Amino acid sequence: MSSIVTAKELGKYLKLSESTIYKLASCGELPGFKVGDSWRFDMEEVIKAIRKPKRESNKKRGNTGRERR
Repeated sequence: MSSIVTAKELGKYLKLSESTIYKLASCGELPGFKVGDSWRFDMEEVIKAIRKPKRESNKKRGNTGRERR
């Protein structure tokens, strides 16, 4: 069974503020889901997302790592 945590608990674990957790979740950087007005996070999914190679997350944002000049 996976561990479901609140934004406050996840913030403590990641050493980030609650507001940063909400921002990252809202823009899709952190996997989470809403229950009513509250965010919940599956720790396994969060850890997987954090461990993804940076290259993969850059592709998701459309960033190829090359600067345009």
